[in-house]
Amino acid sequence: MKTDATPPRGTRDLLPDEVAARDHVSSTVADIYHRFGYQRIETPCVEDLERLTGGQGGENAKLIFAIMKRGLTDPLAGETALKDIADLGLRFDLTVPLTRYYAHNHANLPMPFRAFQLGPVWRAERPQQGRYRQFHQCDIDIIGMPGVLAEIELIEATSQALHAVGLSGTTVRLSDRRILSALAHHARLPEQSWDGFFISLDKLDKIGWDGVGRELVDKRGLAPEAVAQALETVQGLHAVEADKSIDALGTALPELPDSVLNDLASTTGALGDIGGLSWVFDPTLARGMGYYTGQVFEVEHPDSPGSLAGGGRYDRLVGRSLGKDVPACGFSLGFERIVNLLGTRRREAVAVLLDAEVSESRALHLMRALRAEGRTAASVPRSGKFAAQLARLEAWGYTSFMHLRADDTTPSSRPEERPLGSPPQT
Repeated sequence: MKTDATPPRGTRDLLPDEVAARDHVSSTVADIYHRFGYQRIETPCVEDLERLTGGQGGENAKLIFAIMKRGLTDPLAGETALKDIADLGLRFDLTVPLTRYYAHNHANLPMPFRAFQLGPVWRAERPQQGRYRQFHQCDIDIIGMPGVLAEIELIEATSQALHAVGLSGTTVRLSDRRILSALAHHARLPEQSWDGFFISLDKLDKIGWDGVGRELVDKRGLAPEAVAQALETVQGLHAVEADKSIDALGTALPELPDSVLNDLASTTGALGDIGGLSWVFDPTLARGMGYYTGQVFEVEHPDSPGSLAGGGRYDRLVGRSLGKDVPACGFSLGFERIVNLLGTRRREAVAVLLDAEVSESRALHLMRALRAEGRTAASVPRSGKFAAQLARLEAWGYTSFMHLRADDTTPSSRPEERPLGSPPQT
């Protein structure tokens, strides 16, 4: 029998005050998203492995946990292929399952369909500080709305949700995959290399311009002169002020369709009308997933090493399940990073300390009265040194206490409620 009680590598147990913080974030975000018309749905944690490995998950598709088929013999033959031992896998995000969900249920869903999801996902990450193999994602998506109103609504709803949970000082970064495609075409990069180009460019904040250039040439085998031209163009656009980005794009990429520039102008104009929202145009933003087809966006915070939210338009992903393309756009909150930024949260809770001789009826009478007032109350047997027990109660998340004494025999008497951290009663 295994005696080590630590959780598996890359996973963690959550203590009550940590769960309280997560509950605060999830309930607050859900309230904001419901006001914007998003409907909560749930999808299975398990999907067909073929769907998960369909080439649209970017780098994350390499981190899938495959589930072995039942009835396999032990040991397996040395040349056994993955498809022969696994046909299911744990979802690595909530978007790929959503498209399968929509294809299966679209006849019974409104159009456009605004979906809200909150649940665990799994990635076979290398265990390290701040990166877990099981974590939560929180997504909103609009399916069936082709115009940039969808992008604007997603950004506004997410910005309000972040503000509501207590995070200020965030900035929205905005770009468009079609701009990056035009940039790659302008630099004469082979079209089959574009996805790799996007993935490498998306690592800019981690490896810098020189690192991106080396990866494109050394790892992806692209021509140095084409890489140099592409990076020179994107660096020039990166330095342009936000209000001049439309004109700069038209000059740097003359083959860029007017529709892309008009979409960007509409989105940036609307974002400028949202009070308290800070945004920047960032042509280096690519997003790692391979399914994006239009505008992409992220939310950053000065105290977070990575983005707090990210998403974009993915008009062709639904068609992989439905057989016809449907416009779609989504935004995913970095639930774990948000919770980590906010820290633990203590809820108001009363500990009712009970002397050994106190009857059950007296204890229940008091706790029922507290709960009828909407309070959280729990009984705790009196034990040990009083000050030490109060310290334990405070560490366990209680905010106040009442001491129900055996020598007070009045059934309806209510002890004084005292905040934890105050001097002990004599």
